[in-house]
Amino acid sequence: MTPEIIMVMAVLVFAVLLFIFEWVRVDVVGIIMMVLLPLLGLVTPKQAISGLSSNAVVSIIAVIIIGAGLDKTGVMNSMARVILRFAGKSETRIMTLIAGTVAFISGFMQNIGAAALFLPAAKRIGNQTGVPVGRLLMPMGFCAIIGGCLTLVGSSPLILLNDLMVVGGKKYEAFGLFGVTPIGVLLVVSALVYFILFGRFILPNRAEDEMSGPMSSILSSTYNNVGSLFELYVPEGWTNAETLKSLDLRPIYFCTLVAIARDGGKTHVFAPTAEDTIQPGDHIVVVGPQEFVEHMAEDMGWELQPELATFAEELSPNNAGIMEGIVTPRSELMGKTLGELRVRQRFQVSPLAIFRGEKIFVSGLNDIVIESGDALLLHGRWEMFHMLKGLPDLVFTETVKGELLRTEKAKMALLWLAISLAMILGLHVQLSIALLTGALGMILTKVLTIDEAYQSVDWMTVFLLGGLIPLGMAFENTGAAKYIADTIMAALGSPTPVILLIVIGILTSFFTLVASNVGATVLLVPLSMNMALNAGVDPRVAALTVAVAASNTFVLPTHQVNALIMRPGGYRTIDYVRSGAGMTIIYMVVMITALMIFY
Repeated sequence: MTPEIIMVMAVLVFAVLLFIFEWVRVDVVGIIMMVLLPLLGLVTPKQAISGLSSNAVVSIIAVIIIGAGLDKTGVMNSMARVILRFAGKSETRIMTLIAGTVAFISGFMQNIGAAALFLPAAKRIGNQTGVPVGRLLMPMGFCAIIGGCLTLVGSSPLILLNDLMVVGGKKYEAFGLFGVTPIGVLLVVSALVYFILFGRFILPNRAEDEMSGPMSSILSSTYNNVGSLFELYVPEGWTNAETLKSLDLRPIYFCTLVAIARDGGKTHVFAPTAEDTIQPGDHIVVVGPQEFVEHMAEDMGWELQPELATFAEELSPNNAGIMEGIVTPRSELMGKTLGELRVRQRFQVSPLAIFRGEKIFVSGLNDIVIESGDALLLHGRWEMFHMLKGLPDLVFTETVKGELLRTEKAKMALLWLAISLAMILGLHVQLSIALLTGALGMILTKVLTIDEAYQSVDWMTVFLLGGLIPLGMAFENTGAAKYIADTIMAALGSPTPVILLIVIGILTSFFTLVASNVGATVLLVPLSMNMALNAGVDPRVAALTVAVAASNTFVLPTHQVNALIMRPGGYRTIDYVRSGAGMTIIYMVVMITALMIFY
């Protein structure tokens, strides 16, 4: 064992400790590796920063931009609608459908691409259904990694496999496109079953507080009596056709009507005015305290629905919510009442309360004269708030969520996605170049602005991977990887076929956690085939074990997909350890069993 091997092992231990104890943020760990490795002479300065320009990192940047373009044009909204139509609001069905779909797509394109494309849709579904996004993204990410084993083009190790199966000048029979599919299917099914049975125990339950309801936690602490959204059905036999003004819902029940759906849900009225009427068969949405809403429903003869149904999408936290706006000293609102300003008609937002001094007004809002410094609590769709924030009259106390979708560009976004996939699958263009083509096409055709493209990239993920790639290079440069592999293989002697495959699988899984899966495959395929020949095992099976085990990387956020979902899911390293430990064992058991049965 050379001093360089000892040093690189020490750096590895140091990096793992940083991940586990979280002394610094994970992207800082990546930067530390970029600085420490060349200073110790384990990699060249050029290799230390080469990770930032690697095929994997550039591919991630490009595919995130493509995903942002699809999200900006409403394509991901449509995908979310389709998934919810089949899954409803069941967390298990939603998780299974998302993870299973991503796994299937990963069989035909790089897993990082499949995960990044589905990331916006998964976040939207989580926000809309109230399922914490952290309980969706990890199963999705793990299945994206495993899905690469469905075909021989799903992951880099499997793509390389046939070219590496040469021992002693003899080239062994190549595997077909679907030669690995039986193993991949069993692995995907086992992963889904694992999360269905144990997900509630091993997945983090942290939700994004800001998107957990129509109002953020900051506003809830101030306006805690305003209430939440409730949908009610007006029965056909209801005969009171008075205007909203004459019904006096706010003075009596402290409830604000914010939307009406009629004509069987075909017509939607947002921010109805005092002159509007409620008709039999209408579905209405109110904001108010639950006990008052229940009293109102009982007095009026309306039917309180268990959840938003007719407005499940349009008034979900993805698309609507509650904002607080402060009236500026130069505002044209000053000296006028909300009734005179016709806020509902002009901006399609519903006033819920006015905060002035130490007092909160929730009734008679239309008759209160607006003063400078008043805080107006408003409910509406995010697109309306985006229009309002461009005016000098109000300053919002929080960032306006949502965004103005460019639905007219949806076909263009899908076209550039199709062009990228055609270049990858049909023309065999390098992944990063093909994806950059799609990302650039979206920018040039104004699907996204260049600033929006930059903002969409998760730079924490970029620097994390950029720093881990040279750590893998250091393992190969110093001979540490070969030394460990040779030592273990020599210690085996003459193992049984099952023991040999288990050791090969464990060794490959270890290397893919700390080095590149491609590097591990290139190193271990010839080594394992030679060991298999000595042990009387089919060398093709040993090589296949290496290529499949190279995807068994779940216990640390070092894989590209795990790094990608880390921040959006709000994960910590311990979350990967807790969820990934069981998955790693199941993966190994299922893989070895499938190899023994099918090969």
